[in-house]
Amino acid sequence: MSHKRIPKRRAAIAAGGVVALGAAAVLLPNANASQDGGSSGDTAAPRTLKAADASDLASQLAGLLGDAFAGSYYDADEQQLVVNVVPGDNNQVIVQAKKAGADVREVDNSMSELRTGARTLKSEATIPGTSWAIDPRTNKILVTADSTVTGADWDRLESTVEGLGAGMATIKKSAGTFKTFVSGGDAVFGGGARCSLGFNVTAGDGAPAFLTAGHCGVADERWSDAQGGQPIATVDQAVFPGEGDFALVRYDDPATEAPSEVNLGDQTVQISQAAEATVGQQVFRMGSTTGLADGQVLGLDATVNYPEGTVTGLIQTDVCAEPGDSGGSLFTQDGLAIGLTSGGSGDCTVGGETFFQPVTTALEAVGATLGGDGAGDGQAGGAGSGAGDQAGGEGAGGEAAGGGDAVGGGDGQVGDGAGAGEAGDGADGDGTGAGGGDGSGLTG
Repeated sequence: MSHKRIPKRRAAIAAGGVVALGAAAVLLPNANASQDGGSSGDTAAPRTLKAADASDLASQLAGLLGDAFAGSYYDADEQQLVVNVVPGDNNQVIVQAKKAGADVREVDNSMSELRTGARTLKSEATIPGTSWAIDPRTNKILVTADSTVTGADWDRLESTVEGLGAGMATIKKSAGTFKTFVSGGDAVFGGGARCSLGFNVTAGDGAPAFLTAGHCGVADERWSDAQGGQPIATVDQAVFPGEGDFALVRYDDPATEAPSEVNLGDQTVQISQAAEATVGQQVFRMGSTTGLADGQVLGLDATVNYPEGTVTGLIQTDVCAEPGDSGGSLFTQDGLAIGLTSGGSGDCTVGGETFFQPVTTALEAVGATLGGDGAGDGQAGGAGSGAGDQAGGEGAGGEAAGGGDAVGGGDGQVGDGAGAGEAGDGADGDGTGAGGGDGSGLTG
C-alpha cells in the first residue's frame, strides 16, 4: 500500500482500508438523491421526509408538545417521522403535531420518566462494560451489557433494571467487549497510537483544524500523517472520559487547506453541515481500518461505561468498527456530518454496537465551525450546500489525528478534502498508553 505526502497546502486525510461493498452500493448511487417532501395539502397525514428534515421537525415538535413529548424516531421505510406522546388533556397539541406532518402514536412512558430511569442506572449500576440509551421505538431504556459483565455485576444490573418497573427498560447481552478502537497501523499517528480524522473544521480564530475522538486527543499531543513521520497537527482541546469523547486538533501549518468532505478512496462526499442524529436514520462510517460501513441510529444521549471511565451524550448505532477506526466520520448520504467514532463492541465480521460523539456537541464545545475550503454557510440540521455556521451545534471534539495524507483504499490515494478518518469505538479512558493490542482501553 503506497503512502503519499500531502502537499503543504493540502493536508486532508484519505481514509483507507477495504470499502464495504454493501455500504457503497447504498451510498454512492444515491449520494445526490432527492426525496418527496410530501403534499402540502395532506396536513392530517404523515409527510414523506428526508431524515435531516425529520430531525428538524422533531426538534420543533418537542418544544410544541412540551411534557406530552416522549421522543421520536425516523421510519426509513415509510420516510416518516414518528412522534411519541403521552395521553393527556391537551389534544390540540397532538392535532398540531399531525398537521405538521408527523405520525403520532400514544405511549406509556414520558421522557421525564425515562430520564429518571437513566439517572437511577447511573447511580446504581455504573459498571464497566455497560451502556444505556433511550429507545423511542420501544419507548423504553435500552440497557446493554458486554461479555465482561458477569456474576455479581450482572445480578446488580439486572436487579436495577427490574427495580425501574415493568415496561421501563430492556436488557441485552453483547458478545463483544466495550473498548476504544485505537490501533497501530496506517492513518494518523501519535505516541504509537493510530486514529482517524473525523471532519475538517475552522477553529474560532479562523485557523484550520480537525475533529477526532477525545481518547485519541488525550493519548498524545502531536500527530503525524505517517508512522514515525514529523508531526503536522497539535491537540488544542480534548475531552475524555466524561461529557463526551472529542478533540480539536490544529494543523501546524496555518496555510493548510482543509476542505469539508469525506474521501471514500474512489470519490468524495461533500459535507455541507453538521446535523443532529435521529433514531432510525441511516448513517455511514468511514475508517482507515475497515473503510466504509453503514447502519442505523439506535439511540441518543447514550451513556457508555468503558473500562477507563464513563462517557455520556453519545449516539448508539449498529454500525461496525474495529481498532484503528477511532475518531472517524459518521455522516449521511446527502452530506451531513453526524458523529465521530468513539467506541463499542464487536467487529465488522460479527457486528456489534458502536457509539459516536455528536458533531454538533463537539463543535459547540470547542467553538469551531464545520468545514474549510469550499464550505459556505450552512444551517444546522438541513441539507444545504455549504457548511459554515451551524445553529445550535454542540461542541466539536476531534481526535488528535494528524491531518496529513493518509492511505486511501488499495492504492493509497490521497484525498484533498476533509477526509473521513477511521471510525473508532469510543471508550472512556484516561488517555493512557498507546500500544499494539486488541483496541481495548487506549491501546494502540
